[in-house]
Amino acid sequence: MTEDGAASGGDESPGRTGGRYVEPGGEFTRDQRYIATRVTVDGGDGWPVEPGRYRLAVSRACPWASRLVIVRRLLGLEGAISMAIAGPTHDERSWTFDLDPGGRDPVFGIERLAEAYFARFPGYDRGITVPAIVDVPTGQVVTNDYAQMSLDLSTQWTEYHRDGAPDLYPQRLRDEIDEVNEVVFTDVNNGVYRCGFAGSQQAYDRAYRRLFDRLDWLSDRLAGRRYLVGETITEADVRLFTTLVRFDPVYHGHFKCNRSRLTEMPVLWAYARDLFQTPGFGDTVDFDHIKRHYYEVQRDINPTGIVPLGPDLSTWLTPHDRGALGGRPFGDGTAPPPPAPAERVDPAHTPLH
Repeated sequence: MTEDGAASGGDESPGRTGGRYVEPGGEFTRDQRYIATRVTVDGGDGWPVEPGRYRLAVSRACPWASRLVIVRRLLGLEGAISMAIAGPTHDERSWTFDLDPGGRDPVFGIERLAEAYFARFPGYDRGITVPAIVDVPTGQVVTNDYAQMSLDLSTQWTEYHRDGAPDLYPQRLRDEIDEVNEVVFTDVNNGVYRCGFAGSQQAYDRAYRRLFDRLDWLSDRLAGRRYLVGETITEADVRLFTTLVRFDPVYHGHFKCNRSRLTEMPVLWAYARDLFQTPGFGDTVDFDHIKRHYYEVQRDINPTGIVPLGPDLSTWLTPHDRGALGGRPFGDGTAPPPPAPAERVDPAHTPLH
């Protein structure tokens, strides 16, 4: 299953426009071309499920990559799929592993994610995007189809899920999850980019209205239920969360999504805090990386490159009272253990300590 427009993270894709994100006079259209090969139990595409074989390349700045970070952690796949974390900024060529000693990923020994793309597709001319799954033995990218990747972690890697892992994509709810995911992607996940990357007033106005109409719809939906679909956390909650957690730090100001801050939308703010305070969500969020990526990289929107100091992160830890609505975050399962030391967010970049 893929989303409408589920592509290789267009905004997180350096290079194809020389660092320019807004096309004057037009409406933002996400690049829908992605590497669609999959890692599956049967290995039908030539890439079978095999623990230790694959490495997940991400940046904590990227909302599409953050989905995979959260799902991997909720399912307890850290021991089966290692993770390469790129820095929050990139140049016109590629994401770089500048957080690692010597500026090289310690497993692949490469400086740039582009090298994994070129190892499989010499002359690759599309966006070098995160998230991406890379084959460790060959150093070749397998897929960057982020919408399918997170579903495959839930459905193809079940043998390696931790004891107590939640079912994020339960069979009986898949149709409803897919329906919610489609409208959330179209109007919210991608909707904030249609506002921020709009090249005309008319395009911006349309995107703005569509975004906030959908946020109002989501507020109504969540007013009487704790989670988007069913009584437990599902893939749908993961996908909405990664946009909501970036809303006030980035999208409200940088992308002009400024009818209301998240903190001024009571239902969505409480819902987002509930998820943030749930193990596996907030402990993956690096607010410094998020802000630095958007404000430093997207210079046609923010020419000075100045990164704002706010907002106050401590409010993420205030009571949300969503438990009164019922529901159990992990169903019959359990919360994941704390992140491994090597994967913990810098304490200076999060209110969680």
